[in-house]
Amino acid sequence: AKVRWPADGHLTFAIVTHTAGNGFFDPVYVGAKVAGNMIGANILLLGSESPTDDPAREIEILNQIVQDPTVDGIIMTTPQVGAYNDIVKAAEGKGIPVVTTNSFDGTLLNRSRISHTGQDASAAAIAGEALVKCLADKGIEKGTIVLPSSTAMGNVEVNNRVTAAFNAIVKGLNDAGKLANFKVDAGPENTGIDTNPNDPVNGIVTLFESRGDVVGAFAGNNVFTPALAKAVAQTGKTGKICAYGFDLGPAQQDALKSGDLTGALGQQPFLQGFWPVMQLYLQIDRGIAAANLDTRAQLVTQEDVEKVGKRFEN
Repeated sequence: AKVRWPADGHLTFAIVTHTAGNGFFDPVYVGAKVAGNMIGANILLLGSESPTDDPAREIEILNQIVQDPTVDGIIMTTPQVGAYNDIVKAAEGKGIPVVTTNSFDGTLLNRSRISHTGQDASAAAIAGEALVKCLADKGIEKGTIVLPSSTAMGNVEVNNRVTAAFNAIVKGLNDAGKLANFKVDAGPENTGIDTNPNDPVNGIVTLFESRGDVVGAFAGNNVFTPALAKAVAQTGKTGKICAYGFDLGPAQQDALKSGDLTGALGQQPFLQGFWPVMQLYLQIDRGIAAANLDTRAQLVTQEDVEKVGKRFEN
């Protein structure tokens, strides 16, 4: 079926995410609305109500949206590799263009024809490099660096971030000739030390206490980063260790201000809502082929956190 403008002259796009319940996707939704306002499109903001990753619920919503005759385009996150091909097939059968955002599934049906907006997980190396510099700045010469995560969640994107941060930490310490003095632990496969996502604060506190000499930590998503900050505060390590995480939700911004978190990587989520809307519009209006956007990462610290929050207000 051919993609075309709706009879009433107004496009309706649905953006569906895998976790609308924890604040991370708020700037994504804001970006989508801002783009929608620019082109006069109606944007449906949808997603799993859960505060943790919930691809099953997301797929349920997508299956309903594909059947909605008023929807002219679909934007979806794809955290669970291989789970979205039926959606793509159904949408294309109805002439509804699909684009993906945030999490990337390289195996997606017709991947080369489907635009993706998001961050390459390798950007997590920026946090790994910053952590090594932080240790040097604090004069810390030895100890353990932990990278807690939930490998059971099966989020390939998060696993890859942890691996990229781990590799950057190891490389940085090795280049400085200090690797032998540190134990860098990201679990058996370097995708994270498995930690309970339903009680991450206690999981990280227990990890700190069992290791005894933790001087650095990295968390790879919006579940474990606020938990890392709370664990740092609870164990009296604020300002004493180098604690880095991911995403710039309200909890992360507060933790950066208080010093419980040394730095956090923003994946420019505003762009992850803004560009997919524009991409769908250009595909429908001008026949532009799928273009990808790498939103990279922005390292935010106590010094510049004030500026960042302003962008996400609408």
